[in-house]
Amino acid sequence: TDGAAAAGGGRPGGISLHDFCGRAGEQLVHFHAMRLRDSLFLWVGAEPALRSLAVAMCSPHDSIPVSTSLLGDASDTTSNSLAQRLARKTKKQIFVSYNLQNTDSSFILHIENRIKEEMMAFPEKF
Repeated sequence: TDGAAAAGGGRPGGISLHDFCGRAGEQLVHFHAMRLRDSLFLWVGAEPALRSLAVAMCSPHDSIPVSTSLLGDASDTTSNSLAQRLARKTKKQIFVSYNLQNTDSSFILHIENRIKEEMMAFPEKF
């Protein structure tokens, strides 16, 4: 589903919504991207939940984007790490909500690659 037209995604500064999915092993994973003027909100999960939320942005003082956890278990750094890597790639402020039980590094790499694949296919959505 794509609500970009209804949400004003065609106008500069409008909000663009983009939903996509992918398989990671046996698991079907859903992605919801909301592009705002200077930032991106990305939700990743298999069921409706908001268990974690992190934000990251590039800093002129460090090559590693700064990030912080806004919601959820602070010891789970999956949302933070993913937000940092996507902020570095896009040069935008990135909000990430990662809501999957699997935090294995190879699984997360697969998730990140699926996001990057979608970014390449639909750059206007991100």
